[in-house]
Amino acid sequence: MSRRFTPKVVTANALLEGDNVWLTEDDRWSRDMAEAEFIEDEAHGQIRLLFAQSQASVVVGAYLADAKMGQCGPEPTHFRETFRTRGPSNYHHGKQAEESTHV
Repeated sequence: MSRRFTPKVVTANALLEGDNVWLTEDDRWSRDMAEAEFIEDEAHGQIRLLFAQSQASVVVGAYLADAKMGQCGPEPTHFRETFRTRGPSNYHHGKQAEESTHV
């Protein structure tokens, strides 16, 4: 018996910067998961994943990640994706460095 499809977003890493990015409905790559296209249909998810994988000059490692709809847009449902929304794990780079200047 196959598993029931759960909502997803397409995610990858930006080729040049390495940042985590999410595919938007209008075919942009955003560094904000809340802007990602929320996918509720398995066939549509596969089509969007194929599109993402065809963008080899822009992103690497594209995959479908579980998501839920939040108040501001898609949100992660797994700790790995939550961690990815925070940027690099070395503190003074990317999103984490930006957050430390607002404290």
